[in-house]
Amino acid sequence: MEERIRKREVKVCPVVLRKSGNNLELLLFEHPLADVQLVKGTLELSDISIESAALRELEEESGLSSVSRTHYLGCWESGFQNHLWHFVLCEIAPKLSNNWSFFTQDDGGHEFNFFWHKIGSKVDFKCHRVFSDGIKQVEIMCI
Repeated sequence: MEERIRKREVKVCPVVLRKSGNNLELLLFEHPLADVQLVKGTLELSDISIESAALRELEEESGLSSVSRTHYLGCWESGFQNHLWHFVLCEIAPKLSNNWSFFTQDDGGHEFNFFWHKIGSKVDFKCHRVFSDGIKQVEIMCI
C-alpha cells in the first residue's frame, strides 16, 4: 500500500502586542467572511526569512509597516491541514489606535477591522478553532 505524505504548509504569524495599563493586548482582526483571526499568511519562495515574511504579511493585511524590531517567538504545529505556524513578535514604534479598518487586496479585496484582545481573557468572539488555539499559543509564548 502506498503511503501518501502531505506536504507541510509553513505559515508566518506576526504578533503585535501593546501594554494597556497592567494588561498585555494582542492585535486581532475581524474578516468579513471568516470571523476573527490573527494576522498570518504563507511563507513564500521570495521571502528571505521567517521575519521578512512576517513583516510582509503584517503590511499586506493591516497596513502596518513601521516595525522597529522583530523577535522570533517559536513555531507551533497547528493540527489544521498540516500547517506549521511560526510566530514573530513585531514591535511597532508609534502608538496604535484602539481599532481601525484596513482594505486589503487578499482574495480579491476585503476590509479587515482590527481590535485588541486582552491576553489571558476568554475568547468570547466567533473564530475558527485554529485561531482560538493560535491565540492560546501566543499567550503561552508571551506570558
